[in-house]
Amino acid sequence: MATSSAVSAADAIAIRPGEPLVGAARVDGSKNAALPLLAAAATVGGLVQLGNVPQCQDVRTMLGLLQLSGYGVARSVTNPEEVVIQPISGAGQPPELPDAAKIRASYYLVPALLASCGQAHLPWPGGCPVGERGMDLHFRVYEAFGDSVALDSAGYRIHRAARRTSTVEIGLPFRSRGATVAALLRAVIDHCQLTVVRPNLSPEVTEILAFLREAGWDAYGDEDTVNLAPPYNDASGSLAWEVPGDKVEAITLACAVAVTRGCALIKGVRAADVLPALEAFTWLGIPAHAGADTITVQAIDTQLTGQPLRAIASLSPGGLDADFEPPLMALALGTPGAHLFADEINPGRHGNLIPQLARLGAVIEQLSATHCRFSGPQRLVGAPVTANDIRTGSTLMIAGLTAGGVTTVKGMTQLRRGHADLPGKLRQLGADITEDTA
Repeated sequence: MATSSAVSAADAIAIRPGEPLVGAARVDGSKNAALPLLAAAATVGGLVQLGNVPQCQDVRTMLGLLQLSGYGVARSVTNPEEVVIQPISGAGQPPELPDAAKIRASYYLVPALLASCGQAHLPWPGGCPVGERGMDLHFRVYEAFGDSVALDSAGYRIHRAARRTSTVEIGLPFRSRGATVAALLRAVIDHCQLTVVRPNLSPEVTEILAFLREAGWDAYGDEDTVNLAPPYNDASGSLAWEVPGDKVEAITLACAVAVTRGCALIKGVRAADVLPALEAFTWLGIPAHAGADTITVQAIDTQLTGQPLRAIASLSPGGLDADFEPPLMALALGTPGAHLFADEINPGRHGNLIPQLARLGAVIEQLSATHCRFSGPQRLVGAPVTANDIRTGSTLMIAGLTAGGVTTVKGMTQLRRGHADLPGKLRQLGADITEDTA
């Protein structure tokens, strides 16, 4: 697989405040959408060509895991954003996949492994250290299909049921994205009908539904249920699909432009995917508009409203994605008002982010492990900080754009798990960001 020369090996960067960010930048494909799409491509049984696949480290890890599982994986040398996934011919032995412990999304591999090997043996997933995010609902999904589940301290083992089911209905106690995707892909390998009650309907899940429709499945959903029915024709052909633009990268760039009171066009993201975050811009008085595949931020000479912002992460349809909350926090620190932020989905994220923002001089009151409030505008001062997870890293970069002096962000390896070159995109808009070699 081709490597990206744009990705820096430096683990720290230095950020200096400067002129307002201006110009245009295009986001990469979405990591959060690409990972389940790659797993879905392995389950549908035909050759799948995926375009706009990001080159971040988590996606590279997933491609490697698919390859070790026996699936054909080819990344174009001339266009590294194009990936072809080929199905396995014949059953194989369950592979050892220690690298699955490096990413959270390794659990998406279970249906593909059940299809190829009859069982999946995986270590407990890793990813960002943002609190307990258990897999109990995933295991309930597989048990609903008759699969057996065994757990130990090192990981979990799932054996595919000997008899295939024809119809499965699963009720989720909360709108879990991972469990919803697991149910969809598990139904695909059994070629059965599925109903999921109280599903997650995030853009990443609706993308899987659209992908399955392209593959011939009857796949649709609303707030109450997701329903899936197999194609009438069992023949597996080939299909092409495009990974959507990274909505989180888009909002991160938009917040960076807004905090510097700049003006920029951010390309390659669907309007519907970012509207909940852009509502926060409007509430604060920052003009930000979504077009068909763009965001326009016009923060020059902006008259801020001074209204308090409530940014509450939610799994509900149309709710604020939890990954939007951290960059919006960096934006709100520079705007007037008494702001409230909450993320109960990732209960450890505030514990990573808030102490680092405090190093820059931010005064944030932690009401609980998941809720905080603060008043703005606040004046930040550059200091050494550490990115303990992907979103903390991108948020600290935003904060550093207005902090007086130099902000040094360590832990860029974490950031590159989710973004191939976010500092490069900010530099494209005029940010003063250099590698820190000290």
